[in-house]
Amino acid sequence: MIKSPMELPKRFRACPGLKKVSGIHTFAMKNYLSSKSLVSSVPNQRVTRCNQAPLNPEGAFVLYWMISSRRLNWSFALQRAVDWCKTLQRPLLILEALRVGYEWANDRIHGFIMQGMAENILSCREKNVLYYPYLEPWSEAGKGLLASLSKNACVVVTDEFPAFFLPKMVSAASNRIQVLMEKVDSNGILPLRAAPRLFVSARSFRRFLQGCLERHLGEMPKSDPLQELSQGGHWKIPQEISRRWPPASIEALERPRLLLRDLPLDHEVPLSPLTGGASEAQKALRRFLQEGLPYYASRRNHPDHTVTSGLSAYLHFGHISSHQVVREVLEEEGWSPGSSAKRPSGSAKGWWGLSPDLEAFLDQLITWRELGFNFCFYKEDYQSYESLPDWAKKTLEEHAGDPRPYLYSQEVLERAGTHDLVWNAAQRQLLKEGRLHNYLRMLWGKKILEWSPNPREALRVMIHLNNKWALDGRDPNSYSNIFWCLGKYDRPWGPGRPIFGTVRYMSSSSASRKLKMREYLARYQA
Repeated sequence: MIKSPMELPKRFRACPGLKKVSGIHTFAMKNYLSSKSLVSSVPNQRVTRCNQAPLNPEGAFVLYWMISSRRLNWSFALQRAVDWCKTLQRPLLILEALRVGYEWANDRIHGFIMQGMAENILSCREKNVLYYPYLEPWSEAGKGLLASLSKNACVVVTDEFPAFFLPKMVSAASNRIQVLMEKVDSNGILPLRAAPRLFVSARSFRRFLQGCLERHLGEMPKSDPLQELSQGGHWKIPQEISRRWPPASIEALERPRLLLRDLPLDHEVPLSPLTGGASEAQKALRRFLQEGLPYYASRRNHPDHTVTSGLSAYLHFGHISSHQVVREVLEEEGWSPGSSAKRPSGSAKGWWGLSPDLEAFLDQLITWRELGFNFCFYKEDYQSYESLPDWAKKTLEEHAGDPRPYLYSQEVLERAGTHDLVWNAAQRQLLKEGRLHNYLRMLWGKKILEWSPNPREALRVMIHLNNKWALDGRDPNSYSNIFWCLGKYDRPWGPGRPIFGTVRYMSSSSASRKLKMREYLARYQA
């Protein structure tokens, strides 16, 4: 007979809920002896305890607080919540809330998320899972909802996201919750904590990835974790909670335009013609696999050729998982872990042993995207000018006083009022659609540097315009793209130039000569 938790197998003793809680040891041992099921299907590196509160086995449900992986498939966080449900024999409650008091809150961002919430309502109804969608009507109105729900929970599971206001929000919430709270990393193929340090170049990061990617590609999240739930959503939200924080209706979420006008948001930024949600993300993926991927390497930089994936906004809001995208791209040529015998070199070509189109796309999706997550995870000051490499700061400061042929204010830039037709077209695409062509995003940032009174002001304007207007703004990948324009992840390029110094230079005239963009310029003319 087991008399102490220390007599349990190590994997069970490691459960955070076994710590300093009267009665829980007995429950845990009984549960282990009867089912032996308290084994997480999520890699340990992806799970982080947020507080020192105990597991509550007498709770009514497992609470999943969905804040960045806003989907019901291919999610390690949702999978972890389902693991707890299976172990504790409790139903799942998913809380997806949307606050209004964040910086750059506007109709475009809100509407895109709301469209995804409407779809989650329908999907959870089909799967008989409790889903609580909450829209904050004014700033701080939602304060207390998570804590109130958690009083009836066994455990709270949430998403880990290393940028914007989410890390501080999760930290603050964990201090108010009286039960065990965990955050789970579903961000990319490489777990955030698998990288031992901050990487300063794409090549060094790529070399590291090539040494460990095959193992992590063998640890994919489940495509439909909710399928494993045996208990339905029979628990009902107490009236005192639903009256104070009324859940949003599907009718309101499906037609966000009517509701948005009554919310304290920036209404200057309208809804995007892109529609949010998992089903739209799946359509974008199917379209890319059929029409874009076969031509990706040769045509992706040409604005007239629409061969880019169009997935950036869906990845940012968690409406699709990079794991699913990578899996389906690899399936195009039958690649599986073990298929590559190449040694890690750091080269962008050849390691996968795939066609140039697939290798080029995977380098963007894994190396460059996850390099941004590495940046934000290891650098608390990832938004600051000081996070640039020393060589870039030195050369930019040396040329900060150089005469500028043009100086444009933030207001002029925002309305695409410059002399540069190519730059104006890119900015109008951002204003109208909430996205920028991949290649022109780099040119967009370089010209802001050239037209600003100093590099610090250029960085501030880039961050503001991107985070306000881009659907994928406020994302680690967006921050790394912006900082690349000022030298991050790059090397000095000589000879030095006015304004730029040895930071890489780009020009609209050169882009016009090299790239096919006649149709693009016509589409986004004034």
